[in-house]
Amino acid sequence: MQARIEEIVFDCHDPARLVRFWAALLGGDPVDRSEDWSYIDPPGFARVAFQRVPEGKSAKNRLHLDLDAGDVDAAADEAVALGAVRLGPAVTDEYGRFQVLRDPEGNEFCFV
Repeated sequence: MQARIEEIVFDCHDPARLVRFWAALLGGDPVDRSEDWSYIDPPGFARVAFQRVPEGKSAKNRLHLDLDAGDVDAAADEAVALGAVRLGPAVTDEYGRFQVLRDPEGNEFCFV
């Protein structure tokens, strides 16, 4: 068997708010299927969905998205303007440059 990724689902408190944040970063039109489930279909990527759960985020993500946005600093500035928070300064090493951020509900992601 070989499976393929159909969608990536984020547990969250406010799906409608979070889908709009991620739509601004990834593209695609936000769809609110119900007050508990929203999604986007970003161009060239699997569906990204947001599912309401009662509990809040309490630890570091075990999985995160690395986003190639060209200019790491400009992308991070735009994400912060949309509600993201930087986690420390951008890092440059022998493999390139990246910036770790959190979305409005605390889910970590990186611009690379």
